[in-house]
Amino acid sequence: MPIPLSGATRMHIIVGDPIAQVKSPGGMTTAFGKRDVDAICVPVQVSTADLPDFLVIGDKLKNLDGIIVTVPHKFDCYRFCSSGSTRSDFINAVSIMRRRPEGGWHGDQFDGEGFVQAMKNQGVDPSGKKALQVGTGGAGSAIAFALIENGVSELALHDLDITRRDALIARLNKLGKARVYAGSADPTGFDLVCNASPAGMREGDSLPVDVSKLIASQYCGCVITVPVITPFIAAARALGCVTGTGSEMYNALQGLMVDFLLTPMAQR
Repeated sequence: MPIPLSGATRMHIIVGDPIAQVKSPGGMTTAFGKRDVDAICVPVQVSTADLPDFLVIGDKLKNLDGIIVTVPHKFDCYRFCSSGSTRSDFINAVSIMRRRPEGGWHGDQFDGEGFVQAMKNQGVDPSGKKALQVGTGGAGSAIAFALIENGVSELALHDLDITRRDALIARLNKLGKARVYAGSADPTGFDLVCNASPAGMREGDSLPVDVSKLIASQYCGCVITVPVITPFIAAARALGCVTGTGSEMYNALQGLMVDFLLTPMAQR
């Protein structure tokens, strides 16, 4: 169905590098239409080196109302924001930004909320569970925070970037809500196995965990949207695990993003 466009159409973008894998442009544009809002969402591929210049230009585009942020820009975009939500301030990363009426941008981070909601939609409650998570980038930091806020008893974090991993562990332990420690690729003994890394996005990628040690009682979730069924998820399903895909995570958080972007200026 053609999307009517005019000079009055408001614009939102999703910025990342790479960008071809994202689902937001079509989903968000359709969601705007269902709410009778004359707006579109378009993908923009920008390198890390060019991001600062791009954000300065974006600030000057008077019909640009919102920016959805994907890898690898979530930390850098947070630093560009003039204000942020409590969770984005804790994580130091954003997944979405909206223009403030007084100027500048306000950021929030919904990746964790979407990941946990997708899990709950599969009938899995994280409360009291032991979780292993691979990846501590922008999305991974948000998911780790959300898992703790939703009551996991233990959280093991695994990332090849040890400095980033340990910094997140230290911040999360200060919350005093769960035991957080360094993990490995071995999923043995965990109830939840979460891939918040890009492993599986490209053909030939190594698996995020040792799938030979998965068991059917474990929940396995992944943030990757393309391919929808990553090798990790395929291996988990073959064993009978309940799984959550990146597409299911996106479906869970889309409404949150639309609500955030369409919050009336007077309420911001």
